Amino acid sequence: MRTCAAVAALACLLPASAWGSSLRQRLSAALAGYHGAGTGAIAVDLTTGKAVFAHNAGASLLPASNEKLALTYAALVVLGPTFRMRTELLGEGHLRDGVVWEGDLVLRGYGDPTLDRTGLLELAGDLRESGIRRVTGGLIADESYFDARRGGPGWKSYFVPGESSPLSALSIGGADALATAKAMREALRASGVRVQGTTRRARAGGWPLAVRYSPPLPEILRQMDIQSDNHTAELVLKQLGSVAGRAGSTAAGAAIVRAALAEHAVPLGGVRIADGSGLSSLDRMTPKALVTILQRAWTDPDIGPVLAGCLAVAGREGTLRHRMRSAPARGNVRAKTGTLTNASALSGYVRDRYAFAILQNGSRLGAAHEAQDRFAAVLAAE
Repeated sequence: MRTCAAVAALACLLPASAWGSSLRQRLSAALAGYHGAGTGAIAVDLTTGKAVFAHNAGASLLPASNEKLALTYAALVVLGPTFRMRTELLGEGHLRDGVVWEGDLVLRGYGDPTLDRTGLLELAGDLRESGIRRVTGGLIADESYFDARRGGPGWKSYFVPGESSPLSALSIGGADALATAKAMREALRASGVRVQGTTRRARAGGWPLAVRYSPPLPEILRQMDIQSDNHTAELVLKQLGSVAGRAGSTAAGAAIVRAALAEHAVPLGGVRIADGSGLSSLDRMTPKALVTILQRAWTDPDIGPVLAGCLAVAGREGTLRHRMRSAPARGNVRAKTGTLTNASALSGYVRDRYAFAILQNGSRLGAAHEAQDRFAAVLAAE
């Protein structure tokens, strides 16, 4: 039931002609000016599964960062909430006198987007704890877990590094594999381990000497979605390709996402998965597919709370911190935003009652945001 405060707030958002009208009419009024072919929207009641509003719900449109919703769901389904990514320090050679490693060290990356200098120091400290003080060989950077493509299909040339760091399986802070290995060398020196040889990049093997694990997958996905982190999204996509597909590539990962959606009866007509972040001009999504993903997650006790926790809270955090800052939407809407120069999107939950998805292609992005916020506020006022 709507409170008096919610009704008053809603009255400020909608034209007078919409006051006292049905929910469907109020939602339609919220999208005033966005009823053409470039807009698709749908809202469903989570309890009944029935649509309370639909407009071009099957329209095939650019999703912008709402693409990350499909990736988030697929990653949770395929990899599971307990999945962690690792980074290894290997040794090619043998141990002499308990303190000297005769041969090379290998820093092998497995696509962990959380790896940083602190993580490298952890690896270096573990190596020292094992007793090793000197390495007679060099330090090899191995990024072969993923393919050699550093951008995504359909990306503009400046997207790397403008919108995403290079897509390497071994990187920290946007630096690529060789620079990361040099940072590893510094961490080893700081920890009291001297490497005598040179630093180079190659595919290599060796014995595990130290390993560092990422936080659990939900923590990675939460950071990815709330901040709309493109680089993390693309590494998670390649991770899917490597773990469950044929290669650590964008294409292999995209195929796994599509297969996971199909397995869980998400309608794929008009859907095209080209990357994980939504930067690609080749991506296509439908509001119906997005809202179905939200519905499928909602009914899964293992995935639903995790996916909902990955969405920014209106007026409080992430990409929604400065949007919907007033009642009734503030604190009651959790959603994923999406913005490109020619696309805008908002999809998520309103309390525990509604799931919704809005895709808008074209210009006037500021006005599109306002229309999306009005739409969510109408649902929040119910």
